[in-house]
Amino acid sequence: MSRFWNPIVSELHPYIPGEQPHFVDILKLNTNELPYGPSPAALDAMKDSCDDTLRLYPDPTARDLRRVIASTYGTTEERVFVGNGSDEVLAHAFRALVSPAAPMLFADVSYGFYPVYCGLFGQPYQEIPLNDRFEIDIEDYTVPCGGIAIANPNANTGHALSLDSLSRLATLQPDRTIIVDEAYVDFGAQSAIRLTEEHDNILVVQTLSKSRALAGLRVGYAVGHPDLIEGLVRVKDSFNSYPLSRIAQAGAAAAIADSSWLTQKTRQVMATRGRFVQSLAGLGFDILPSCANFVLIHHPAHQADKLLTGLRERHIIVRQLSAPRIRDWLRITIGTDQEMDRLIEALASMGLTPR
Repeated sequence: MSRFWNPIVSELHPYIPGEQPHFVDILKLNTNELPYGPSPAALDAMKDSCDDTLRLYPDPTARDLRRVIASTYGTTEERVFVGNGSDEVLAHAFRALVSPAAPMLFADVSYGFYPVYCGLFGQPYQEIPLNDRFEIDIEDYTVPCGGIAIANPNANTGHALSLDSLSRLATLQPDRTIIVDEAYVDFGAQSAIRLTEEHDNILVVQTLSKSRALAGLRVGYAVGHPDLIEGLVRVKDSFNSYPLSRIAQAGAAAAIADSSWLTQKTRQVMATRGRFVQSLAGLGFDILPSCANFVLIHHPAHQADKLLTGLRERHIIVRQLSAPRIRDWLRITIGTDQEMDRLIEALASMGLTPR
């Protein structure tokens, strides 16, 4: 421990992001990025924003972007918050909208940043085990708590809860914020944004990093009751009043407005996912049902770490996660049809044959 550190720093366990390899001929299927580029309209908007106005600070309220988001989801701009990626939005929510007087609740297999935020903010937490089918059981979240985070679809499993289940949870916990993290919602699940009109304790968080192919732009947003949004703004303005550049705001607004591009590309991913799952099943894999742009897989006759190494030797990067219950599972991002065929061929070359 450095003698210059704040004492809390030595106790932190930072989030470990997926590997970003820097060698050639690599098939990168470990960080759930879209295999297709961003909306052309978004690229054009960002190019057009590169002019002498960059000498000026961006709008700290991102009003134009918030208006586009509000219009897209049929809500109002005072119910929308934007930030530097959904990670930042989630961090602000953990800080602003969760009571430190009781543990925060989230699944034992979910987004790995949740316990990191709790450690950073001194927030007690409790991990709730998924059931035997790796699903979230809402009834397990009815205990006293400081707040709840639900990734829907769930990070690392791909399972999605129904809107009825989320609505019931909000009713059962009326005095606690329910943070619904929808990073993967566009790949087969239903957004809970409309529930924010019915429940003042639901905050929905989304990102442009996955379905809109803008992971490099770092834009996320939240939709919820104005009281929740005001809490986020107070934390944001106590940390960084200008989180989104002019370029980011322009590109994000154009990407969100281009609904036809979003529909086209997410349908491509879902179709590829269906074909890939059939191929994996033919090789003897167990595959969790997924509403995300990834699948979580396990082979009863082959250890995950050996499969991981074998694929890496063939220049294919997938991800093995550290949560104890899925340590012998691999998470694989859905790429193009050709990329998934390459992965299936690699597995076959490692001795996995159709059953």
